[in-house]
Amino acid sequence: MATDKKNGDATGLDLEHELPSAEEDVSQDRAAEETELESLRAEKANYLDRLARLQAEFDNYRKRSLKEQQDFRDYALAEALKTLLPILDSLDRALKTNARSLEDFRSGIELIDKQFHDALAKLGVEPVPAAGEVFDPNLHQAVQMVDTDEVEDHRVIDEFQRGYRIKDRLLRPAMVRVANNPKK
Repeated sequence: MATDKKNGDATGLDLEHELPSAEEDVSQDRAAEETELESLRAEKANYLDRLARLQAEFDNYRKRSLKEQQDFRDYALAEALKTLLPILDSLDRALKTNARSLEDFRSGIELIDKQFHDALAKLGVEPVPAAGEVFDPNLHQAVQMVDTDEVEDHRVIDEFQRGYRIKDRLLRPAMVRVANNPKK
């Protein structure tokens, strides 16, 4: 039997250069996998926590934004109503007075009408031009076509109901009667 000179092993193997057993490899691999798995679990928990926080922050932002929008609408509406309240006061006073003549009553109503139009102009509302204009389906709603040679084709003859717009946005189209020149 040969003995190992370095280690004194009777099997004749060099123990310093011997490969580890398969069991040691498996246990080391298993330990490395467990360490990596724990690391991944911690990373997952961190991401889930961040996601939950971001969702809560976004939900709070959405609620705050909706409240701010509602507050803005309420404030804008309040300002518009403040502009219209003097007109209501004028109408109430007109109803309480004893007009001596129809002409006095008419002049009072004309003043209220002017006051109302001024209030609308202050709010940025302006009437849509109609009578005598070329028919524009974006601004006018034709309720009647009249065959006539007295007015150019597709011109607005009469305005039944005034249209209004605020800046470039149409609030209501003007209801109009439009000329139609029959073909000869």
